[in-house]
Amino acid sequence: MAQTGIGFQTALRLISTLKAPHNQLVCAYKVVIKIQESYVRRREDPIYKDLLIKHDDHHQAFTFDTGHEKHVSYTSENELMEESQSELDSETDFVFDPFKESSSERSLKVDKTASFDSTNELGYKTLLDDWSTSTIDKTYVVNKRKVDLASIPLPQSAASFYSGISPQMEVVELCESTKRLNLYLKARRDEVNAGGPGRFLHAVIGQDVSDVGSIASTIMYAFYLNETQKTDQFCTVPVINMKRADLNAHAELQWLLDSCQIDQSSLIFVDEVDLSYYDLFGSLKLVLLNGHKLPAKQEALKDAVVEILTCRKGESEYPWVEIFTETEDCSCCTFVAEKFALTSPEILVGKGFSRLLLAGILLDSGNLTNAHCSSKDKYMATLLIHGAGRLGCTGLYQILRYKKHDISDLKVIDILRKDFKRWTRVGKPDGAGSRLTVSHIGMSSIGISVSQLLSRVDTATQEITYFQQLEKLRLLMVVSGYYDSKNNFKREILVSAESAELMKNLLSFFNSNATHLTLKVLHRPGLREEMRAFEIDKVISRKTIERLLEQFGGTSKG
Repeated sequence: MAQTGIGFQTALRLISTLKAPHNQLVCAYKVVIKIQESYVRRREDPIYKDLLIKHDDHHQAFTFDTGHEKHVSYTSENELMEESQSELDSETDFVFDPFKESSSERSLKVDKTASFDSTNELGYKTLLDDWSTSTIDKTYVVNKRKVDLASIPLPQSAASFYSGISPQMEVVELCESTKRLNLYLKARRDEVNAGGPGRFLHAVIGQDVSDVGSIASTIMYAFYLNETQKTDQFCTVPVINMKRADLNAHAELQWLLDSCQIDQSSLIFVDEVDLSYYDLFGSLKLVLLNGHKLPAKQEALKDAVVEILTCRKGESEYPWVEIFTETEDCSCCTFVAEKFALTSPEILVGKGFSRLLLAGILLDSGNLTNAHCSSKDKYMATLLIHGAGRLGCTGLYQILRYKKHDISDLKVIDILRKDFKRWTRVGKPDGAGSRLTVSHIGMSSIGISVSQLLSRVDTATQEITYFQQLEKLRLLMVVSGYYDSKNNFKREILVSAESAELMKNLLSFFNSNATHLTLKVLHRPGLREEMRAFEIDKVISRKTIERLLEQFGGTSKG
């Protein structure tokens, strides 16, 4: 039926055996496919009556296309034979064509030329039309593998591919859908940098929770609105509700954005755009995702909210909002994917594009297993399965889960920032005419012991103090929760205060609440009076520690 040359997988195996380093490897891959098949019909068939043009002395042939649009053309037998012979003279070949590219990234192009030649029982020859015989280019990027996945418990099919015997490179097909998304992100960032002249800033923003589902739905819903809105008055942009520096603390987000080939430099983070400036001049329109109200630090912008999309049940906090969508039966990423499926389903074919949405659905639904997972989540995950690639849904989910808890490559300051909360206290003025005093208390949750945190680098204590000063905290509490070698859960805390007097007051407060929090001193060399470490005798939740901090500082969560 078909004669093909060297296969794509064979080409990759040949690539991996070359002596040259992988990051200097470039190849061009051309495949010519010859397919012969019979097409039988009778001349007098009325269905094909109009396809033939009668000439006196020449047999006639027609070409047809089974693709998206039907084309019919006619040619004489002599012309047909010449064209067919020229096609047959072209042999399948495999060509290594080194050419100069960036050393960090090489392009691997696949050219597929297909021609068909068949003769029916009456001697009529058929060919695909020019559209089918044209060259189809697919571009691939060959990168040296950045991430070692051997330690991740992948399912057997994925684990066998990503084991130690696999080449230390990966070939990624450039996704046309992702290219389109990146062009949109870059254009909108450039427009925001220019001030968005003459248009409303139509910002899509989620909660201040740095999870995959929230960020993926923010990016994709903004892109969907941009593609479907019928007005030029809006500059629709996704605003990631976290600081750009905080992205370093979320390895799962970085890995996902890289694997989906999303241009991170074109993303807009909340610390890179002054939303209050646009609100001041009445040119801000907000689309709120994953919640009924804005986070406390952005509550002043509530009058600018024009649309709410949430997957949580409850009444809207802003009754003036006309567009209110509640998707309690599915993930927000499922809702966005469904929108694309109804309006432009072809865009979901791209692997990177579909992977971003699929990752959000899998993490929101616990790999489609938790009680909140709906049939709609499962349906859309099946539709987006191409985004999982060789990993499969379970493999993709396992990698994201592993990356979420992996801190092996993080600095001390990024470990503290990974799961950080802050409370604000507004004090009474000291005297007539004096201003209100504002102070902050923060809590970082970590999954390793205090000893492991302090022993990561020699300057760990200095980095903790620097983080405290950077966040302008009078008190920082690092809450550790981990399992020891005997698989027993341990809870420890490390307290860093701005003064020895404040540390003394905190310890006195804890002693008065010993029924809730019983502390055992951990002696660590090199700790100053303002920094102390303790083990908690009984297991208590982080919520209990949060409430104690609020009571101590008389604070409100901010």
